[in-house]
Amino acid sequence: MRSHSLRNLLLCMALIAVTLPAFFCNNKNGKAEEKGESAWRNVYDTSVRYVGMQQCRTCHDDVYKTFIQTGMGQSFGHATRQKSAADFSPGHALVYDSNLDFYYKPYWNNDSLYIMEFRLDGEDTIHKRIQKVDYIIGSGQHTNSHIYNLNGYLYQAPITFYTQKHKWDLAPGFENGASSRFQRLIEIECMSCHNGYPEFVYNSENKYENLKTGIDCERCHGPGSLHVQQKMAGKIVDTSKGPDYTIVNPRRLSTELQNNICQRCHLQGITVLNDGKTFFDFHPGMKLSEVMNVFMPEYEGAQDKMIMASHVERMKKSQCYMQSGKMSCITCHNPHISIKFTPRAQYLNACQNCHGNMSGQHPCSEKAEVRATKGNDCVACHMPHNSSIDIPHVAVTDHFIRKRPIEDTMKKEITAFLGLQCFNNDRVDAITKARGYMEFYERYAPTKSLLDSALYYLDRQKEIEASQKQNRDYIRLYYLLNDFQHMIRYTSQLLPKDMNDAWTAYRIGEAYFSMQAADKALAWYGRAIQIWPYSLDFENKYGTCLLALGKFTEALKVFKFIINENPDYTSANTNLGYLYMQQGNNTMAYDHLMRANRLDPDHEQTLIDLTVWYHNNNQKDAARKCLEHLLQKHPTNKQAKAMLADLMQS
Repeated sequence: MRSHSLRNLLLCMALIAVTLPAFFCNNKNGKAEEKGESAWRNVYDTSVRYVGMQQCRTCHDDVYKTFIQTGMGQSFGHATRQKSAADFSPGHALVYDSNLDFYYKPYWNNDSLYIMEFRLDGEDTIHKRIQKVDYIIGSGQHTNSHIYNLNGYLYQAPITFYTQKHKWDLAPGFENGASSRFQRLIEIECMSCHNGYPEFVYNSENKYENLKTGIDCERCHGPGSLHVQQKMAGKIVDTSKGPDYTIVNPRRLSTELQNNICQRCHLQGITVLNDGKTFFDFHPGMKLSEVMNVFMPEYEGAQDKMIMASHVERMKKSQCYMQSGKMSCITCHNPHISIKFTPRAQYLNACQNCHGNMSGQHPCSEKAEVRATKGNDCVACHMPHNSSIDIPHVAVTDHFIRKRPIEDTMKKEITAFLGLQCFNNDRVDAITKARGYMEFYERYAPTKSLLDSALYYLDRQKEIEASQKQNRDYIRLYYLLNDFQHMIRYTSQLLPKDMNDAWTAYRIGEAYFSMQAADKALAWYGRAIQIWPYSLDFENKYGTCLLALGKFTEALKVFKFIINENPDYTSANTNLGYLYMQQGNNTMAYDHLMRANRLDPDHEQTLIDLTVWYHNNNQKDAARKCLEHLLQKHPTNKQAKAMLADLMQS
């Protein structure tokens, strides 16, 4: 139910009448920043609203025209031929998932983009599903991934075009049998970095009322309504003499706060929100740690191994950063200009501002003949392109600026996991560290040692006053350990009505349900959907629990609600088919079961229920084929083995 974080964007830094990055700036607001306050009036004032990029354009059209061509401006858009960077020619537009035995063919029908999933048996097509694509995510510099919209619910399609390799392949995280096909949820953590802030349905996981098309000005300048109001009233500030405090100008922030803006998305690791915070709560001018803490895995060896969107982490490892004390992203980058149009000299000048030219005060120590092979290009030697460990077929500039001694060739392999390190906060509390380890376990590496670390940090902070907060974390930990008996101990003093965290309520429900206590599970599932009524996964578990308790009428309402929200929800169609069979409504039962089977031909419960339907309707051969297919795809299913044995004897 938890999605991998998507990573492919650049992040805007400024939109206040600058044409080149300001290299190093003095902090003119240091004391206020230390207190979590700001002289910038749009940082903490919740009455200041977002106005949108088109409003900014009315005064800053020249900047808009260049910014809209950047990776940020092109980060997200409707699925059009103009937006797509992909190759749809016959020799390129086909992907085969050898683990799940599905083919994927992207194609255009008039001006609409579709992805066809199909399966072959010899030359016969035995399964076909066609899904319309609504959005393309990614500027095309590295990738185009694909999203479809069902009644506001956003899901990722299973294939991506990798522009650097000029090839289609499975989307990141869908490899090696891990594909969720068309069911990966686009949650707000993903959307809040890859696009301008959307109108999100807060009591859901992946439902949106309105989407923008591209990262916009206010991502780096903060909400603009106060600025617009002041200008419309004729209150103009001469920014050559001092700041206009109605809107953040990152050029005038301290180095730390400049980097905090960038690392909101370019420090893409394990993000742990502070209690009571959301992914919308960070504003430029804040410290990122006021809203979230971002952890990165640290390894021994393999210095060239890196996550794609880890630019800030890599930069912070560099001696240039550590010794200068004033290096920020806009030391080298102008966020208003696409890197495609940025002169190479701009990056080299940034190096030479500190290191001098080749014959100056700090000349390069490399031999002249070696430098000549690189065209005396500092970046080519010290910031080469490396492949990322999380996104296949992609190479990005490594921002870990360093000499490359011969010994580096001995560090190509990861030899040990050293732990998680927070790169935006040096004073992280123990519970936050524990949450980082649990998040890392859930998303990327289900290794028990990570949960051992989480338990260690939870136990270090047992004295915390907010007992429900800590109980919530222990509940999550023991849920991940499948230690439901131990987990239930932490719920003994809790009532569902007092729980305000949907995930915790859901996990408690799962524990009771797994322990064959559906009656106790029901109240906790019910609380989860009270908090998040538009989490269809939670609704489905609630309906399944009602089924287990024989509450068929109530269950029917739940599954109908899910289907009304998302007609392609496989499990809800299956459960409706089962319910209609119980009611003797064979036609409705068959319709829903076949819809579920068309959506997912390998879904175990659908195949079980279809077998029952075929058997009840004297179609023994069809029932046998269902079970044989199920066992081909899921050979350890004991129920299917028993049913097939009974069928063959009847």
